[in-house]
Amino acid sequence: MSSTPTRPSMPTHQSSNFVGPQSGGYASTSYQAGGVPDWGNSAGSGGAGGFGYDAEVQESRVNDWETRFGWRVDVIAATAYLGGPITALIFLILETHSDYIRFHSYQSALLTTPLILLRLFLGLIHFPGFFLTLLTLTIVGSILFMAFRAYQGANQGSLERYHLPIIGEFADRWVGEE
Repeated sequence: MSSTPTRPSMPTHQSSNFVGPQSGGYASTSYQAGGVPDWGNSAGSGGAGGFGYDAEVQESRVNDWETRFGWRVDVIAATAYLGGPITALIFLILETHSDYIRFHSYQSALLTTPLILLRLFLGLIHFPGFFLTLLTLTIVGSILFMAFRAYQGANQGSLERYHLPIIGEFADRWVGEE
């Protein structure tokens, strides 16, 4: 058995591609597992009265919550903002399974990098301290707000993406092009 905690809708088999006997024992058909569903090998097919459809819907919902390391999606998405461009870059490199985390990592990088560079530049040219303090508070406030929205979007069970006006469109497009 694996040492990862069990989830009610996930099997406790060592192989992540094994779906389990309740759905026919077929390999997972998610794109993360490398499977491609077709009419003959969909996980959960073979039941009567719509059983196969329910299993497929449940499987796709579970796969939306998968991460490469098995960590919680809401915490990772919020952490992408809290560490600024550094954690955003780390999650963009390491997390390949969750589009939700990748979207928030892109959006975090596009939000925090220019703000931090602006703050550093204004500090170097000795901009008045009151304005630097205001800018710093704005940066911290925006990071905390976006971390809360990313956490809240996943924690409510919908994986709803909170888009910033211009930055969110770029992040959504980049995730869609991957």
